[in-house]
Order: sequence, then structure tokens, then C-alpha cells
Amino acid sequence: MSLNTPVFLKEREEDNSKFEEIQQSQTTSIAAEDPLQNLCLASQEVLQKAQQNGRSRCLKCGGSRMFYCYTCYVPVENVPIEHIPCVKLPLEIDIIKHPNETDGKSTAVHAKLLAPEFVNIYTYPCIPEYEEKDHEVALVFPGPKSVSVKDISFHLQKRIQNVRGKNDDPDKPSIKRKKTEEQGLNDSKCEDTTLKKIVFIDSTWNQTNKIFTDERLQGLLQVELKTRKTCFWRHQKGKPDTFLSTIEAIYYFLVDYHTDILKEKYKGQYDNLLFFYSFMHQLIKNAKCPGHKETRKLTH
Repeated sequence: MSLNTPVFLKEREEDNSKFEEIQQSQTTSIAAEDPLQNLCLASQEVLQKAQQNGRSRCLKCGGSRMFYCYTCYVPVENVPIEHIPCVKLPLEIDIIKHPNETDGKSTAVHAKLLAPEFVNIYTYPCIPEYEEKDHEVALVFPGPKSVSVKDISFHLQKRIQNVRGKNDDPDKPSIKRKKTEEQGLNDSKCEDTTLKKIVFIDSTWNQTNKIFTDERLQGLLQVELKTRKTCFWRHQKGKPDTFLSTIEAIYYFLVDYHTDILKEKYKGQYDNLLFFYSFMHQLIKNAKCPGHKETRKLTH
């Protein structure tokens, strides 16, 4: 009796293997095309009901809004706050908003709504003072001097060393100075040079230069994100699809920070930052699908 596997079984195994490869390839392709589909999100049932019922009143200012009030940074009356996820972040976020940025179209408010204890929004020319804290604050903005997320700690540590070098007494004996430098390096590691605050600019790309060139931001370490494609439905005309919306930039930065700086496996800890964004994206996507029931216009 032959112990060899029958030919038809081998062929079946090969077919199954190919089928699994095709399925995996299709899943990867779909995920790449729509990165919002596999998020770990809280139930969006409250948004579905609110969308069906239409605009509601802001309990603070009385304004009529859909889902949330972009002026008061709170959910509207028919979206109970207890049904909105609250996201814990590993650092603080400052958002500098251009005065001409339309409040109702900005996604920056999503971050304030979903992580209120960690996010602050300022309207330019109002910018916090970062001069004494430039060793623990960075600005997300692309450019020739920008560094990758994984190199943030290294560059912040260098800033601490440079500050301490300026404060050293040049008349100290060289041996003592060397010990001081070594101690300074050890101290900086002990103090933990992990980023404490990250700054984002909220504006159209054509308007960013006015804020970016402000001297109060010029001393900050610049960080550039990995290339990712935007899912934003208000894509800026003439700009590449790698230009992200504000909430996308915040989300992707935190994901990279979690894996590259904290050195922890990402398990969807910040996915709920896209709670509103992913819901709106799906509504608009459905509205554009042929034969799909027309979705109510999203106006705030």
C-alpha cells in the first residue's frame, strides 16, 4: 500500500492554499484602500439615531448642530455624552487653528471632543509659549529639517545636552567637566526625554505658512509622519492624497508614537479618535454609491 499522498489530495491542498492567499491579498488590498474599516470603535448607534433625527440643540450655546457643537466642543442634546468614547492619550496635544478655517468643516474638534483632558485648541495668533519647553515639545509639520517619529527622543535628548552644555562652567577642570557631561547624559535618560506635548496646525495647506513661520514655533523640533493616504471627503483641490486632515494626522502620529517610542504593540488604543470621522466618512461614501438611498446632507 502506497504511503504517498494521492494526487487529487495534493491538488486540493494547493487550491486551498492559493484560495487563502487570494483572500489574504484581497483583505490587505481592501484595508489599504479603506484604512477605516478595521478600527476598534465604540458603538456608533447613538450617531446613527442622531443622523436620522436631524440637527439638535447645543446645551451650552443653544445653537442648532449635527452630532456636536463645534463652538463649545460638546455633543448636542440628542447625543448623550455618556455614549461618546473618552480616549486616554500618552501626551498632551495643542492644535493651532487658522482664523479663516471654517469651524464646521474642521476635524480638529473631534480630538477635543474625544480626548478633552489631553487636547487644547488655540486660534491663531494665540499660541502658547514653548520657548522654555522646546526639549519636550514638537511640531508635526513636513520639511527639510523634519525628523521621523522614531527619532524624536534622540533629538530631544540632544537639546537637553546642548542646554546643559551652555550652563557648564568653562573654568571647571576637564576631568570634572567630563564627569558632569556623563552625569548630564545619565540624568537626561533618568528624566525621560519622551515627548510631553505635540503641536498640530489646523488649516488648509495654502494657509499653513503663516502659522508655521511664526517665531514662537520656529524653535520646536519638527516631526514628519510616514506617508499615508487621506480618507477625507473635503480633499483640497490640487493637493496630493497624502495630505491628511487634522484628526487623521493626530491619529497616525499617536499610532506611530505608540509603536516607535513607547515600544508597545498597538491594539487600537486611539482608534476612537476617529469615532466621528469614520462615521461621517461612511455616510458620505454610502451617499456616493449608485443605487444607495440618499444620505441626509451633513451640515453643522
